This record gives sequence, C-alpha cells and structure tokens, in this order.
Amino acid sequence: MKFYRRLRPFRAISFDLDDTLYSNSPVMQATNQEMIRYFAQHLPVCSHQYDYQYWANFRQKVLADNPTLSHDVAALRFHTYLMGIKALGKTDMQANTLAHNAMAQFNFHRSNFVVPKETHQLLKALSKKLPLVAITNGNVNTETIGIAHYFRHIYHADLSKQQKPSSAMFMLACKDLAIATNELLHVGDCGHSDIYGANKAGCQSAWVSNFTIGKPLTTLPDIALSNVTALKALV
Repeated sequence: MKFYRRLRPFRAISFDLDDTLYSNSPVMQATNQEMIRYFAQHLPVCSHQYDYQYWANFRQKVLADNPTLSHDVAALRFHTYLMGIKALGKTDMQANTLAHNAMAQFNFHRSNFVVPKETHQLLKALSKKLPLVAITNGNVNTETIGIAHYFRHIYHADLSKQQKPSSAMFMLACKDLAIATNELLHVGDCGHSDIYGANKAGCQSAWVSNFTIGKPLTTLPDIALSNVTALKALV
C-alpha cells in the first residue's frame, strides 16, 4: 500500500467491478470464443470468423450514427449485432430476433464465472462497517455472480448515466448516500475511468493495479493498493 495523499475520513466506499474485484480478461476471452461458436451456428457460413474483426467495423458505424451509445455497452453491442446481421441479407425482423438471442447468449457467458472467495470475504467484512456501492461502465450481472447483496446501490453506465470518467455516477452515488463527494472512497483499476474520474468528481481514490488491465495513471490516486483485499487495513 502506497499513500500519495493523507486519506480524509470517508463514510462510504464505491467499487469498480471488472478487474478490480476479480480478473475479467479471462472471462471476456472465453465469452468471445463462445460468441464466435454461437454465430457460426446461427449465421451463414463464410470464409471469415464472426470474431472481433468482423463486428468492429459495424461498431464504428453504429457509434458514428449515434455517439451517445458509447455510454451503454449493452445497447452498443445489440445495435452492432443488429447492423452486422442485416449486412448478411437478413430481414429487419430476422435480424432483430437474432440480435436479441445473441445478446442473451453473450449475457449468460459474460457473467458465468465465480468471484474469488477472498473478494466475498472482503465485501462482507466492509459492508458491515460502511455502505458499499458499485460504479461500473460494464454490464456484468451482479446478481448472477453473487455479489449484489453487498452493495447499497449498483450503478451501470447507460444513456442516462454517462460512463466514467464522467462525474455522473459518482455524484449520483453521493446523492443517494447523502454524503459529500469527498466522503466517498472510490476503488478501481483504471487510471482514467476510475482514478481521474473519481478525483474530478471530488471523491477520494484508491488504485488497484494487480491485474494490469486498466489504463495507466494520468493523475495520482490518494492511495495505491497491490490488491483490493488491502482495504481491510483502512476500515
């Protein structure tokens, strides 16, 4: 644990989810492989795989047509699938059905993993002392992975709540908890979304770097943790 600034008293802790409370990269790699197999079974046979490269161009076109979808990863994925399936000659009705079915498949695999026992122990211990909230740009199902009950509130970025580093979800969390922004300690792995975002919103920040996935720091956190379980020493 490394301190860059003296922590002020905090009354609640917010957590990023992916790559903060568990390693998400293996989950997404496995999910992407499952989706390649799924589309190979349900879309026309062709010379290429229905992998990231196939969908990337459609994703860019969707964002060009509707940039606000960048704040809702689920909606962006659905519209990407929809456009990519229509490009194969499917009717609007067929494409809509296939895209919805693909999203159901994606959502199943995306949340089909086990959260480490140590994370459960940490969240259980902390939730007995302070209110906890989750603030995520992603779309993991916290009920499915078994951690929803630890949190007072869970915020997923969408069209009404912009993604971090926007202050929207930080401010909403503080409003719902009836605390000042500097009374919230936000814990996350991304130097941009989590640390820069929390600092910009006036919150305190703790950087967790053990999975080395998030973007590098551009502004210093209040503290840096080698592992999220080190939070036990602060509460």
